Amino acid sequence: MNSEKSILGANTSADLKMKEVSKGFQVKGITNGLVSGITYGIYSTLVVVASGYDPLISAAGFLAAPFVCSGLNDFFAGIFLLFYNAKHGRLKEIIRMVKTKPGKMLVIGFLLGGPIANGAYLVGLAMAGAYAIPISATCSLFGALFSWIFLKQKPTDRIVLGMVVCVMGAIVINLVKPEGAPNFTLGIICALVAAVSWGLEGVFSSFGGAMIDTDVAVNLRELVSGLFVMILVLPFVGGVGLLFKTLAAGTPVMWLLLSGLSAGISFLTWYKANAMVGTAVGMSLNVTYAFWGVIFSVIFLGQTLTPTMVIGSIVIVIGAILVTMNPLDFFRKGEA
Repeated sequence: MNSEKSILGANTSADLKMKEVSKGFQVKGITNGLVSGITYGIYSTLVVVASGYDPLISAAGFLAAPFVCSGLNDFFAGIFLLFYNAKHGRLKEIIRMVKTKPGKMLVIGFLLGGPIANGAYLVGLAMAGAYAIPISATCSLFGALFSWIFLKQKPTDRIVLGMVVCVMGAIVINLVKPEGAPNFTLGIICALVAAVSWGLEGVFSSFGGAMIDTDVAVNLRELVSGLFVMILVLPFVGGVGLLFKTLAAGTPVMWLLLSGLSAGISFLTWYKANAMVGTAVGMSLNVTYAFWGVIFSVIFLGQTLTPTMVIGSIVIVIGAILVTMNPLDFFRKGEA
């Protein structure tokens, strides 16, 4: 009898410890998601700052400057992450990763989220300003949709509600068209292209990131994206000359180095969040960059703070909270 009680007690203790480990893992995943949102808001602001200096601000056409910023930003992020992984002895894993099936799946995601999504996002920022930020944040909706279809990660009703609320906030922010933005609609369309592409990348990163070290995966992601843009995309959009002029200018490169560091941290924590708590939750936490990006644009870039921006940003935060937790848990803990 005593032995049965001992076994039962041991099993109960093991279950409690398992729940604690699981809860800690989830909290860590949620924290990574929030950090990814804040740092991507910082990245978005710094890229706009860099674009305000010559030769970027006076570049001809509307594609060359955004793709120069995109290529340099991702390449610098990849370099920062190389030092980070070298410090932790992971450089050999980068080559090994590409040879695996999950690694190849990640590379597909890299191309979707890097050259395509990031390029479209920066074009959107150039045309529509901070208003493009929340529109691109609908990537959480596409991420949940694609993960439901391809990964069978069916979201709960609460997660769906939270994501819909996030999208409603993005719509509210864009109700009022800003003055002096003739290409506003095209900029919004580009931001939407970025959202769809990031949604697909979230699916690929969730699949591969669960089996491969995310630190290594993100490092390769940034290097592949940066080199692909500079070697293949820039000649196509006539941006090679602008690239060398930007490197020679110095000042915009300094800002792009900082934006690259922010982007590296953002993608590192985003991939970890996707692997820990699933694509839907990870992307919905990352989507808070819409709030942070707007706030930072108002504070540091002089963007006019409109009522629709304030209301929309608050709605996005409420949506993110609904996605990550049940608000009723506060009251339940109080009763306990």
